[in-house]
Amino acid sequence: MTSRQTLIAVSVLACVAVAPGPAAAADAPAGQMTWALHFGLAPTLFEPAETPGLITPFMILYALHDALVKPMPGKVMTPSLAESWSMSPDGLVYEFVLRRGATFHNGEPVTSDDVRFSFERYRGISAKTLKDRVAAIETPDARHVRFRLKRPWPDFMTFYATPATGAAWIVPRKYVEKVGEEGFKKAPIGAGPYRFVSFNPGVDLVLEATDSYWRKTPSVKRLVFKTVPDPVTRLAMLKRGEVDIAYAMTGELGEEVRRTPGLALRPVPFVSTHWLVFADQWNPSSPWHDRRVRLAANHAVDREAINQAVTLGFSKITGSIIPTSFEFYWQPPLYAYDRAKARQLLVEAGRAKGFDAGDLWCDIGGCVYAEPVLSDFRAVGIKLRLRPLERAAFMKAFQEKKLKNVVFGFSGIFGSAETRLEPFVFSGGAYAYGGYPDIDGLFKEQANELDPKRREAILDRIQQLVHEKAMFLPIWQFALLQGVGPRVAESGFGLIADYPWSAPYEDVKLKPK
Repeated sequence: MTSRQTLIAVSVLACVAVAPGPAAAADAPAGQMTWALHFGLAPTLFEPAETPGLITPFMILYALHDALVKPMPGKVMTPSLAESWSMSPDGLVYEFVLRRGATFHNGEPVTSDDVRFSFERYRGISAKTLKDRVAAIETPDARHVRFRLKRPWPDFMTFYATPATGAAWIVPRKYVEKVGEEGFKKAPIGAGPYRFVSFNPGVDLVLEATDSYWRKTPSVKRLVFKTVPDPVTRLAMLKRGEVDIAYAMTGELGEEVRRTPGLALRPVPFVSTHWLVFADQWNPSSPWHDRRVRLAANHAVDREAINQAVTLGFSKITGSIIPTSFEFYWQPPLYAYDRAKARQLLVEAGRAKGFDAGDLWCDIGGCVYAEPVLSDFRAVGIKLRLRPLERAAFMKAFQEKKLKNVVFGFSGIFGSAETRLEPFVFSGGAYAYGGYPDIDGLFKEQANELDPKRREAILDRIQQLVHEKAMFLPIWQFALLQGVGPRVAESGFGLIADYPWSAPYEDVKLKPK
């Protein structure tokens, strides 16, 4: 059932979503599970208020924090800190009932005041979209929260209660106000299954199980996340038993994991799409201003060959920045790999000898995906220099519109076609370097359209225009290849549908000694 259908069912039937009660008490947590990460951790990733339109922070949020509603095994919108929620028949009021006994790591109860505080301080992806549509938040008592909307909005729960944003992940108001914003990043307190122990920038993050988590007591006592940007080093650590899980074992390294006794390769498809952003296409003096040049770039890339070489064929070629499972996804025709056509388009654009296209900016962990694209570009005369940045710095510069020429864009957050279009396509979006009046007009129109069929038609047309204008160069819907060591009984991969990391952490397990 889609998120829209879920909300309609809640409204029409006046039903209430309720989660099962806590599981029976388990044995005391024991042992340590260690992950080798393919990017550098930064304090902003511990902070629900600053989610940047990536799935990356949720790797930490699922351990340290908890949300009113979040994806869990078996269901995208699962009651968590809210034991139930309902929507009024007119679609203007959403009421959440908080779970009895849920507490933060400092022992303070999770209250409606914390929910309101967390929403008001949220400043991450789509914050403006959410706040512009909420008229008021009412907290009649400690366990009830009401969101009153200015007008009916079918996508409220999609934006609020999935990892489309981090707005529903709750932090303790009193503690944040006591230690301040920077103090909270240095020593975060949440309501999740694990509490913060230590963070060494560029080295590791250490978390420890709490016995007060409402859902269940974790099996593993200590979680350690190590920063290991070099993939060869990650594989070596996995082989030596220094880590239990190594993320992003691409290409030949993935094959090596397959061949190594005791190790297992786990391909994890999810809702991450990768694409190139032609950031200068609105600049008349840029080569990317010419649609023929953008089309040439699209025809120059052999996506299937890159898929086989880098992700062993597990990624999906879709031709869109929107995942195939999203509500209102429209399948575009694929731009075929055709070097001759790419060269002809460059000739028509007056660039028969090719051109220097400047820089291709990417997250440092994405170099392995970007380098084959550069090679294909060079084959038709488009020359780019790879400019990698640490993930936190890359996303900050991307959002602040400081990157020029071409940007390797990606997003793995949940949602719908609207939640992916809003930050990257709509001209007012957090990562949009420009926009087109016809697309902007249609985007505003669909946001106020309550009829599902008419709204679907508008969103389909937006996606058609994105394709026709060649605004982006879509590469694939990505599958991460994860290496799993011999001590792991339950890695957590695949327990939450369309999610790439180990989760829920209270469900991961080590084999008994």
